[in-house]
Amino acid sequence: MPAPEFDTATRTELEAAAFRRLVEHLRERSDVQNIDLMNLGGFCRNCLSRWYREAAESKGIALSDPDAREIVYGMPYKEWQAKHQKEATAEQKAAFAKSHPGH
Repeated sequence: MPAPEFDTATRTELEAAAFRRLVEHLRERSDVQNIDLMNLGGFCRNCLSRWYREAAESKGIALSDPDAREIVYGMPYKEWQAKHQKEATAEQKAAFAKSHPGH
């Protein structure tokens, strides 16, 4: 059965709700490290904030990386790092190097 088709406004509203839920979920799961997200999903909170900034820029809205990160993290990035970020293990670093060569 094919997915239902929505008008543009409804589609945008649903996508925005899904985005907000994703951001809320990532804020709740501060135990999940960005390197784990990168290794498993190929993106992390920083990627999401960059995509947000790029979307703003495409609409002619200036948004800095720190401001976009604060939108995603729910606090300044440096504060989130101090509270939640752990040093990546050798295994995490090796997995990242293998899945993202040259990054």
